[in-house]
Amino acid sequence: MTSFKGRKEDQRLLTGAGSYTSDCNLPGQLHAVFVRSDRAHAKIAKIDCAAAAKAPGVRAVLDAQSIAAAALRRLQPLVAYPGRGGMKIIVPDRPALASGRVRYVGEPVALVIAETALAALSATELVEVDYEDLPPVIGVEHALAEGATLVHDDIPGNVCFDFDYGDEQKTAALIAAADHVVRLSMDSPRVAPTPMEPRAVLACWEASTDTYVIRCEHQGATAMRESLAEMLGVPKAKVRVEFVDIGGAFGARTAPYPEYGVLLHAAKRLGVPVKWVSTRSEDFLNDGHGRAMRLSGELAMDKTGRFLAIRTEWLSDSGAYLSLAGALTNTGNGKTIGAGPYRVEAMYGRQRQIMTNTAPTEAFRGAGRPEAMYVVERLVEEAAVLLKIDPLELRRKNVIPRDAMPFTSATGTVFDSADYAAMIDMAIQASGWKDFAARRADSARRGKLRGLGAAVFVEPSGGGGLAKDQVAVLFAKGGKNAGDSSTGDIQLYMEAGASGQGHETIFPEMVGEWLGIDAKNIVLRAGDPDGPELIGGAAIGSRTTLAQGSAFRHAADQIIKKGLDLAADTLEAPPSDLEFRDGRYLVKGTDRGITLTDIIVQHRQAGIAHPLDTIAENPAARTYPSGVHVCEIEIDAETGGTEVLVYTAVDDIGRVINHALACGQVHGGVMQSAGQVFGEHCVYDADTGQMLTGSFMDYVMPRADLVQDFRVLDHSVPSPNNVLGAKGAGEAGTTGGLPACMNAVLDALRPAGVTHFDLPATPSRLWDALRQVRL
Repeated sequence: MTSFKGRKEDQRLLTGAGSYTSDCNLPGQLHAVFVRSDRAHAKIAKIDCAAAAKAPGVRAVLDAQSIAAAALRRLQPLVAYPGRGGMKIIVPDRPALASGRVRYVGEPVALVIAETALAALSATELVEVDYEDLPPVIGVEHALAEGATLVHDDIPGNVCFDFDYGDEQKTAALIAAADHVVRLSMDSPRVAPTPMEPRAVLACWEASTDTYVIRCEHQGATAMRESLAEMLGVPKAKVRVEFVDIGGAFGARTAPYPEYGVLLHAAKRLGVPVKWVSTRSEDFLNDGHGRAMRLSGELAMDKTGRFLAIRTEWLSDSGAYLSLAGALTNTGNGKTIGAGPYRVEAMYGRQRQIMTNTAPTEAFRGAGRPEAMYVVERLVEEAAVLLKIDPLELRRKNVIPRDAMPFTSATGTVFDSADYAAMIDMAIQASGWKDFAARRADSARRGKLRGLGAAVFVEPSGGGGLAKDQVAVLFAKGGKNAGDSSTGDIQLYMEAGASGQGHETIFPEMVGEWLGIDAKNIVLRAGDPDGPELIGGAAIGSRTTLAQGSAFRHAADQIIKKGLDLAADTLEAPPSDLEFRDGRYLVKGTDRGITLTDIIVQHRQAGIAHPLDTIAENPAARTYPSGVHVCEIEIDAETGGTEVLVYTAVDDIGRVINHALACGQVHGGVMQSAGQVFGEHCVYDADTGQMLTGSFMDYVMPRADLVQDFRVLDHSVPSPNNVLGAKGAGEAGTTGGLPACMNAVLDALRPAGVTHFDLPATPSRLWDALRQVRL
């Protein structure tokens, strides 16, 4: 367990010394601005760039026709498995610049490149596009309606993928014979990722090496590099991704957008760097949106409340095109945790990916996990109401017991470890669950509606599609300071890119603790293109600590083993007579020894690799974080205004490496889901396809005072699937937060007569729901 003395990166990031893409400039660079579609669905009759090309300062205007020779490729979605009845996913063509047709508002149509950003922006007004409007298809219901306009002519019925899992017949039989069945439908509305930093790219081409070089936000250098190489049709060695700071990611910064290929092509074509900085409005229209699902489910029980079967159906709005990971996370994660943390005799799920004239959806923080738990936990909550059983007691009755771990779920997932019942007990105590009736009565006396909601959840972390993750620990070569151990030049290399998680703090602390070296002398260089060539996944799927952190543990063990022989030579003792403790090699039974730091300094030689330099790896593995979250809210019945009074989170994230950083991850995840429950919603006009919430004037972001009090507790069961025993923390808050918050809303509304309510729980919608029952 490491102590927390503040994050190393904060001094840079909080004082304006960070180096973000928009901060970067190169000599002779030009500036780019995209011309984007102002309609949701239309044929392109003509694009006239002549006037724009003659505008002051303009160096080039590109459209689909003028970049055709570049042969930029679409990225193939990661779904490699068959769907229902053996169906293969249908992948529509996605041109980098719209060709022949536009399919959502904001789709890039042309690119203007000029000597200044203002000149480029002004010239975009001179690009004339003649459109022939087509009916837009907005929302999954309209897309599936009989006779609906096709978003893509080669995707029948607008369904590009139909996926199912589990035992359909057994589940149906159990539901038909059950004593009690609860049925619900619900929405998980479309949301925008809205990181602090808008997207930006600085693209250039190095003619001497025939190499594309890019600075852009990313969650992993290798992932970005390989996808760009695929897009450009070049070997990955011909793409260099520079390190930059990243102001938030949430899944929207993993893969390159089509614009990136156009910008790199333009840089090569013009022979000078090209810089583009997105506006916030462009980000709202184009960044990979999250959620956008219509969910329904059924829970069958016997007369005692024992769960028998669960059946779910998801209608996932993929938008106009398929992103790299959207369809994957909307199907794979649903299957992985389809029945949640409960024992059932059978489970069946069906998930359809549907095309609409909206922005493409992507793997947004949680990536299908919140929806999987949302439908299950809403069903369980309604079951408790039906059976008049305490909701947490009903859950305790049905959760998988600790002694059943590892447990194979109804959909074939092997959960590694957990103690759900103990977490329920801890949550009851910490949240004051049993005293809620008195607090509700007090609120009622003040004209307020008080609600208490819970969620018990499990979610997958790790994986990532790679066989292993590699890291490197390199020791500075000798030089003028070779005898000075305080220079500390120990560099850690890995591929995952931080976007706020604290990697620069935690990994040097971990390695420093294992090696007995002060962490201030250790520097993390994540995604460094000048570092060793490594295999490693991006910072996705709550995987970095358990995957690359475990690899650093292996590296530290190897370094200690290598140092044993070096220490033996210095101490003139056989290695078998030495032990390593607190950063020192000691001759057993004596006080004679040498520190690892001294060995490092002794063996530095100018220009020669250090004998302790190590590359280590960790095999890919999955773990299953879980938790019990309790949300307590109060609604003003006269205004619909809501406060989250207390949010209690009991989490099992495996071995906790740094409590402060882990709590920060939980806080952030909960706030992200609470933001969705209480306001966030990308709204498109159903008739025109125009986004109605395309700025912070209309899109409701959560504020710091939304959650009045956080209580974050840990009840960890170490995972047996990695050397650290770690699980994931980054998405636990989003997974538990969505159902816990919404269950609290419904619990507050039921005494007032509101029995059905759907997201988002904005003041106006809550006020209207309460008004309707009074009429």
